[in-house]
Amino acid sequence: MDVPLGSRESTDPHPGPDRHPGRDPGVRGPGRGRGVVTALVGATGNQLGAGVGASAFAAIGPAGVVAVRQVVAAAVLLPLARPALRRMGWSQWWPVLLLAVVFAGMNLALYTAVDRVGLALAVTLEFLGPLVLALVTSRTRRHLLIAVAAAAGVYVLVLPGPSSDVGGIAVGLVAGACWAAYIVLNRTAGARLPGVQAPALASGVCAVGYLPVLVVLTVDGRWDGATLTRALLTGVLSSVLPYAADLVALRTVPARSFAVLSSTQPALAALVGLLLLGQGLRAHEWAGIAVISLANVAALVTGPRRGGPRPRPAPAR
Repeated sequence: MDVPLGSRESTDPHPGPDRHPGRDPGVRGPGRGRGVVTALVGATGNQLGAGVGASAFAAIGPAGVVAVRQVVAAAVLLPLARPALRRMGWSQWWPVLLLAVVFAGMNLALYTAVDRVGLALAVTLEFLGPLVLALVTSRTRRHLLIAVAAAAGVYVLVLPGPSSDVGGIAVGLVAGACWAAYIVLNRTAGARLPGVQAPALASGVCAVGYLPVLVVLTVDGRWDGATLTRALLTGVLSSVLPYAADLVALRTVPARSFAVLSSTQPALAALVGLLLLGQGLRAHEWAGIAVISLANVAALVTGPRRGGPRPRPAPAR
């Protein structure tokens, strides 16, 4: 996320409004304006990181880029979270371990899809995970119509045919399923560990799991200065920058507005893919991205309003 819509999504598919009930939940004033800009900077950094990482696929593959990204995320998050490992019991460890598995699968699936079908299509397919979760947990007639619209958007986006990369599309959908699993698991883990200890620990466990990949790449002599720089930059842009930006943005931007801003991720991925990777899109692909993004906005705007604290950023995505 590449966990985390940085944050690419809150832990709740239907974030509640601002925790100050007397405040207008809309984004107004210079403070909130800066928060919006900051959130968009984090989202853009997330996609730029994926684009930079894609340029290193030829040398180290998606798995190598994911491995470095997870090490960077763990190196930043673990010192900040400082989890008390000796006090943790199995009831706290099991969601952390499952989160680590989800992180490993989510980012590897996403980057594999980027390698096969391009950045815009991969990110849009991954985006379906939290959207489907939001619709399933609501189960209203209105959201059934939104689900139909989203399904139509997927069809328009991929236009399945003999030349379609079915494997690449499937891997993108696996990334979306992992993102939905992240949202559910992070809610459980967050109730048992304070702050961002759960995702920080999961990032550390995931990084350890990817160490053999780094060893193999080193033995094979696959590293050079440019490749290592790109992989490290991916970790900074896709994990560190979105996390920091979201922490700042969530101080002033209401949770629901923040989640709606995350709906720009597919469009940002399309722009980064075009400008950085030369991945142009056809008209039907732009149309599919627009339909899916608007379906996500509709699901958020029409979802039930629940009070409570603001969502935490998704640091490992």
